[in-house]
Amino acid sequence: MRIAQVAPLWFEVPPQTYGGSTLITSLVTEELVKRGHEVTLFATADSKTKAKLIPIWPTGVYKDAGVWYTYAVFALLCKELLERQDEFDIIHDHWEYSTAPFSNFFRPPVVSTIHSPLTEENTIIYKKFPNIHYVAISDDQKKSAPGLHIAKRIYNGIDIARYRFNARPKDYLLWLSLIAPDKGLPDAIEIAKMAGEKLIIAGPIFPRSADYFEYRIKPLIDGKQIQFVGVADFKKKVRLLREAKGLLFPVFKRQEPFGLVVIEAMACGTPVIAARSGAMPELIKDGETGFLVDTKEEAVRALKNLHAILRRRCREHVVENFSMQTMVDNYEQLYKDILRQKR
Repeated sequence: MRIAQVAPLWFEVPPQTYGGSTLITSLVTEELVKRGHEVTLFATADSKTKAKLIPIWPTGVYKDAGVWYTYAVFALLCKELLERQDEFDIIHDHWEYSTAPFSNFFRPPVVSTIHSPLTEENTIIYKKFPNIHYVAISDDQKKSAPGLHIAKRIYNGIDIARYRFNARPKDYLLWLSLIAPDKGLPDAIEIAKMAGEKLIIAGPIFPRSADYFEYRIKPLIDGKQIQFVGVADFKKKVRLLREAKGLLFPVFKRQEPFGLVVIEAMACGTPVIAARSGAMPELIKDGETGFLVDTKEEAVRALKNLHAILRRRCREHVVENFSMQTMVDNYEQLYKDILRQKR
């Protein structure tokens, strides 16, 4: 098949640090190339791929301090897509609502993976474009937008071989994500302090969250029990995940549509203590690969039973359910089904 993969232009592909949707875009793209498809990737110029790369902007717009009007970059992307659309059998878009309004002008079928939470606002937009074949990344996400036609639910997957298993962790908990108000970091810090546990925090701070970090988070960091180690590239991320005795994911205030770091942690053998919300019950086997909790107090109690989790079982669970190969199998079959219906 001749397939266009449209990356979110927030970051390069694959991302050097944070960027779950761009990591998934990279994994899908490279595996499709490996399987013999003719793949074109629309992404930033500093992206790395074996597909044909169509560079849209020099670097990710989150990194480019000179970009004030991101819709100008969106417009460049859509111009390239419109001019090249007859080169493709199918267009797979990962930039969601940014690209959706242009879908009426595309002749090839459009698949759109929704990586972000389905809010009332973006669901209204998606419903305006029923021609798009939407993909949800969890059952919970799919249920959060009644009336929106979801072509398929496809779980995210990872290249498990790149996440080395570790049976002997060090004595610390980890929180790893984008530092932003809806990611549960203050709750993770409070849980660690209540439990008397060491917590390592890793993640990028983008300009829009600089004040949040400076005034809300930084005063809670003492450099001993609560440590901030900055942004983590892939190698550092995997080391932090595999050496942690547990990952804290207390996202109580947001319906997390997936949570890629959760399966990354479990692939290393690290159990996860997460809020019982969003997709977490689909990713974590409660009491077997981690614990699902409703309050910070429950999280503290769960930490006392962390030793009962078999780290090997955490990895097996990811191998069985969240491999890159299974994810791409599902996308490949969806493309074929859509093209068959088109004929």
